[in-house]
Amino acid sequence: MLAPADLGLARRRLSTSSLVFFTVSASAPMTVLAGGVVATFAVTGSVGVPLAFPIVAAALALFAVGYAAMSRHVVNAGVFYAYVSQGLGGALGVGASFVALLAYNAIQIGLYGLFGAALGGFVEANGGPALAWWVWALAALALVAILGLLRVDLNAKVLAVLLIAEVAAVVLFDLGSFANPAGGSITFDGLDPGNLFGPAIGGVLAFTVAAFAGFESAGDYAEEAKDPRRTVARALYTAIAITGVLYALSAWALTVGAGPDNVVAQAQDPAAGLPFSLMAAHFGDTVANVANLLLLTSVFAALLSFHNTVARYLFAAGREKVLPASLARTGRRTSAPFVGSLLQTILAVVVVAVFAALERDPVLELFTWLSYVSAVGLLVLMVGTSVAVLAYLNRHRGAETLWQRTVAPILATLALGAITVMTIVNSDAMLGAEADSPLRYILPGLVGVAVVLGAAWGLVLRSSQPAVYERIGKGGPAE
Repeated sequence: MLAPADLGLARRRLSTSSLVFFTVSASAPMTVLAGGVVATFAVTGSVGVPLAFPIVAAALALFAVGYAAMSRHVVNAGVFYAYVSQGLGGALGVGASFVALLAYNAIQIGLYGLFGAALGGFVEANGGPALAWWVWALAALALVAILGLLRVDLNAKVLAVLLIAEVAAVVLFDLGSFANPAGGSITFDGLDPGNLFGPAIGGVLAFTVAAFAGFESAGDYAEEAKDPRRTVARALYTAIAITGVLYALSAWALTVGAGPDNVVAQAQDPAAGLPFSLMAAHFGDTVANVANLLLLTSVFAALLSFHNTVARYLFAAGREKVLPASLARTGRRTSAPFVGSLLQTILAVVVVAVFAALERDPVLELFTWLSYVSAVGLLVLMVGTSVAVLAYLNRHRGAETLWQRTVAPILATLALGAITVMTIVNSDAMLGAEADSPLRYILPGLVGVAVVLGAAWGLVLRSSQPAVYERIGKGGPAE
């Protein structure tokens, strides 16, 4: 039997700004610019990448309407799990929890591959030792493990410092590109619909959705927010606005700085060094090196943010005994979900060790494969949550308007459903795989397996432990 002191998260510690730091840090602006945006140009060959960001941001804003309205009714550290449970039933709710654990673990662990390779290259380029990528990955893993056991507000402060620095670097890049356009004039090719809506659109949307991953995690900290009924909604809209505008501007700035006729070729050439080569040309090598360092801190901030999210999903499932109750244990002094945190760390160590032992590529395989799994998983969760919000808010009529409870959730379901289909159908564009590669089916299939296993376990609980089943998704403290 767990002591009551070990069954709760910290209360009233996080403000709106703290939640914004968690959500935007998870999206990782510098990582998106130097990794996601450059990779999108390189893999898809589309010049219309910048226009995809406001389109996806608009779809996410529709999703946020119902999501934010739901946050005033349901407070739970496992937000997708709780919303789907309350709207569509406990079995599908457990299915959602399994998908969430798969998706967030995938992106968090995949980022270790990117971090290890990027830090190893940076150290070696600056005269340091040439060590294997996994050495740096495990060092980062150890630091994330330590921070994950500390107070959540301390984590927010760490993320705040890292986020402010990387956003400043991204804005500096944008200013430099627009002030020094290739060819002498600012072009709008990147915002031309004709350059986006073509055969490559599915791949572009897949990469774009992955860039926004983490924006929705504000709800996972609702129990620790100072005013969950207002804080979550404010943080959610703020995160979408910041990332949507910043990513669109930065992708456009890349086409302006490199030139629309050259941006794809330069993105495909690692020796071109986008975007840091442009920063060096505009501001000097020192600024470019600092920006490169901020890429590393950006990835680290995302690692820490997703680690906290996974730990809270495990906590939520353990508290309701959907998973072992020991996962609900929290630190007596920090109120951090330490068992969930430790379990996430162990899982990350195992996956990194397997990829290292098999000598798999940390970026093209570990990072890319798991990022794709995460993108598909989060899209499925958002579609399911939109349907759940529609069902719940129309069963429990409150102060919500017709727009909040019906129109926006329906539009979000349709928009995100279409993006999900295109992401799966065009998986080869994001994975860089051949059209007949089994990865096209195996990786998105993992999400389907998670749904089926979770729903099946939910049905087992309904028949064998009806009291547990009845409490699924209701574990948040009363407000």
